[in-house]
Amino acid sequence: MTEHAPPQPDSGSDRRRLRGARSRQIITRHAVDVASLDGLGWLSFGRLADDLQISKAGIQTLFGTKQNLQLSTVDTAHTVFIDAVIRPAQQETEGVPRLRALLEHWIAYVAQPLFPGGCFWNANLPEFDSRPGPVRDALMGQRRAWLDVLAGQLARAAAAYPPAGIDIDLTVFQLDAALNATNTALRLDESGSVEKLRRVIDSLLPPNPLSENGL
Repeated sequence: MTEHAPPQPDSGSDRRRLRGARSRQIITRHAVDVASLDGLGWLSFGRLADDLQISKAGIQTLFGTKQNLQLSTVDTAHTVFIDAVIRPAQQETEGVPRLRALLEHWIAYVAQPLFPGGCFWNANLPEFDSRPGPVRDALMGQRRAWLDVLAGQLARAAAAYPPAGIDIDLTVFQLDAALNATNTALRLDESGSVEKLRRVIDSLLPPNPLSENGL
């Protein structure tokens, strides 16, 4: 009986997959910037091809449909947001220190801004909030995940300060409203909006235990 050598990896196929993954990353990262300004509804294969000086047919081959392009763009925006806002805050102690770090990184995310149109979700949820479907589900799921992160850290903060009687759901709602208002104010060049947001945050959060100890 003749022994057969184990199949060798198809290096050509592997290279094509890597090129495809890199191309998708480049395309969706640009698409995030476009959608932050004009909305996901204005994304098109032709527009991205013109912007990036690449083949429209090549983009269509990678994504297939406009909805797939939109969903991939939403995923990329979420990944970039996590890297910019959530991961850096994980270095802080859970509770008030991490919650304040999350909010400060969020401020930097919209004030720099990371995306030219400001907050990606503020730009796109109004377009899809009344349009059931996969894009709306993805956007809403990511928004919910962000609010859950805030609620989780606020719950840890509240456990350390039970006399404060923090209403977690209400406080997260108030923080979310203040963040959204600040994003809009920054897009309108309203000076002082970040400082006002920090005052709102101070009024809503329990004291930082490190500050109390003078550290």
